[in-house]
Amino acid sequence: MTGLNRRVFLRSLMAAAVVPAIPQLIPQTLAMSRPPRAQYNGPWSAVPEILSSIKLPVIPARDFNLKSLGAQGEGEDASAAFARAVDECRTAGGGRIVVPAGKYRTGPIHLVSNTELHLQEGAEIHFIPEPDRYLPEVKTRWEGLEMMGYSPLIYAHKCDNIAITGKGLIDGGANCDTWWPWKGKNGKCSQSSNDGVTQHQARAALMDDAESGVAVADRHYGEGAYLRPPLVQFYECNNVLIEGVTLENSPFWVIHPVLCESLTVRGVTTRSHGPNSDGCDPESCRNVLIEDCLFDNGDDCIAIKSGRNADGRRVNVPTENVVVRNCQMRDGHGGLVLGSEISGGVRNVFLEDCVMSSPNLERGLRIKTNAMRGGNIHDIYVRNLTIGQVKDVIVINFFYEEGDQGDFDPNVYNIQVENLVCDQAERAFHIRGFARAPIRGLQISNSRIQRAESLGVIEEVTGLTVDDVQINGETFRPS
Repeated sequence: MTGLNRRVFLRSLMAAAVVPAIPQLIPQTLAMSRPPRAQYNGPWSAVPEILSSIKLPVIPARDFNLKSLGAQGEGEDASAAFARAVDECRTAGGGRIVVPAGKYRTGPIHLVSNTELHLQEGAEIHFIPEPDRYLPEVKTRWEGLEMMGYSPLIYAHKCDNIAITGKGLIDGGANCDTWWPWKGKNGKCSQSSNDGVTQHQARAALMDDAESGVAVADRHYGEGAYLRPPLVQFYECNNVLIEGVTLENSPFWVIHPVLCESLTVRGVTTRSHGPNSDGCDPESCRNVLIEDCLFDNGDDCIAIKSGRNADGRRVNVPTENVVVRNCQMRDGHGGLVLGSEISGGVRNVFLEDCVMSSPNLERGLRIKTNAMRGGNIHDIYVRNLTIGQVKDVIVINFFYEEGDQGDFDPNVYNIQVENLVCDQAERAFHIRGFARAPIRGLQISNSRIQRAESLGVIEEVTGLTVDDVQINGETFRPS
């Protein structure tokens, strides 16, 4: 067992036994008894099985030090040194690319199988925000649609045993002058505009291509398309670990694994407040663990996805067997979100022992879909969730964006929430199914919303079960 795997294995055992407290985000008014942890029975008995199925990457015990390969760590362009390190890993059959303390500017980094990118404490990787550097095009998924586009800043395709680890910083280099303006008018950049260079035309064309069945290899959306790349994307990879690092200022989504199996995201901080700056978006992935992370983002903190519309149904791979535990969510459109690119379905999601709180957090738990995206979404379990300040506590919305304008009704059932405590919310619920396709089997138990300005709405739900739920100090009995 390599040093990496021995360290991760031991930490995994420790994490399973003890969950560290995160008191800085827990308001004093939220103190209440918690059931004993590690009671993995009933539907939660699937959690140990999922964890035992997740394989950590096996990395050969050889190091390639970036400074030994020509980098200085003084803010220079170190692209050549990163490329040389990757080439040497490929030739040797894998190893660890060690980034010592210092500041390194670079273009895209494409990892190969059996390789770990390790940032020592004090190491900073700053990606150069020059779009031409992120060409030629690579196969990627953008808003749930497959295409050939700009390379993600850190990318791997069809690789096994991939890792990013360490205590360093990875800065995507995006701001209101670079990358983010391609979004067009947005609420993150005061000078943003729909005039001039934006993603709008290419986005519409890509959607048309996907609906028309244009081959992915013929969907070219690189130069001149202005579709921003994610910071980290591992595509069709197995045994992936992202641990310890801080990721900031992403052009688009921060961490976006696609069609991966055995994915661990642990102890990571994502801090990016641009448009579409989701924290971690596993899409069409299987056997996933996200734990001990801090998400502070301009969009969703965690968004579980599986492809959009016809393209998602063509690929037809759900995201399944996901465990999220002991994470903190601060700013964001949603804490734990399923959707909206969800046409391939989502199932077997378990979230426990997480804390969410921010005046800029819009929703605690959210499922967003519509009659164009559809999706089979079921067996979603949430327990021991502490929410400080949020706008909406629980949202299940079939009327997102296009709403009731398609032929693919969502199939949402068996959603269980227990032991949720919220200190302050504008609205408790925004739950809206279709009359012809209601939400089925929503269960909420042993939960408290201390202060809510409004109860909100619960529409088109069959099999709603509410047990020991209090809102504003009164027992909640849905009509």
